[in-house]
Amino acid sequence: MKVVLFAGGKGTRISEESHLRPKPMIEIGGKPILWHIMKTYASYGHKEFIVCLGYKGHMIKEYFLNYFKHNSDVTIDLQTNNVIVHETNAEPFTVTLVDTGLETMTGGRLKRIQKYVGNETFMLTYGDGVCDIDMNAQLEFHKKHGKMATMSIVQPGSRFGMIEIDEHQNVKAFAEKPKEDGAWINGGFFILNPEVFEYLHDDADDIMWERQPLEDITSADQLVAYKHVGFWKCMDTMRDNQQLNEMWDEHPKWKNW
Repeated sequence: MKVVLFAGGKGTRISEESHLRPKPMIEIGGKPILWHIMKTYASYGHKEFIVCLGYKGHMIKEYFLNYFKHNSDVTIDLQTNNVIVHETNAEPFTVTLVDTGLETMTGGRLKRIQKYVGNETFMLTYGDGVCDIDMNAQLEFHKKHGKMATMSIVQPGSRFGMIEIDEHQNVKAFAEKPKEDGAWINGGFFILNPEVFEYLHDDADDIMWERQPLEDITSADQLVAYKHVGFWKCMDTMRDNQQLNEMWDEHPKWKNW
């Protein structure tokens, strides 16, 4: 199954690093957080990725264009420029890198990669968060309920917007702020049927996927929440990055490969 990754934002809240490189390229344990996210998907057999590029997208392109050689033992004949690859640790990923615009909002980024997804159910997430969600259990949940969209929900704290669900876990409404600790919020890991593109109109470049499209899908009673009660962390600040690096050195809860 194809996995779409949002990797085009400017990461202004982590500007200490993002002025040098795109946020998804900020490293945890010497590897970009984008790599960690892809490794998690790949551990469940999902190895075909579509990356939505924007801010400093050329750096992400260069990373993957040179990935094979950087992760291989090589002999280089400097006179002829011939390269012999002896052994490689490169990942068995297929990566489609799409320039979706510098200022494009997430709704537009998703709209612009529609032709690469095709008429298939696909997965979607952001390039700045890691978790230990069971991707295949979520996929089975999505197939079972038979609706257009599944969204992971988590309980990280009180600084995020709240999700309201009914007894069947259908998403009913969004709220800007949680009313109390322990409220469920959007965890950012989606499974979507191709019909969601019908909710992304010609003006999608100026629209956040998380606002009008998701709210319209919710109004159509086509969005269901998948509760994830395990580890989840979004890398918004340098403090988050430091914590994730400390976890990597001690016990990375999201590492399942």
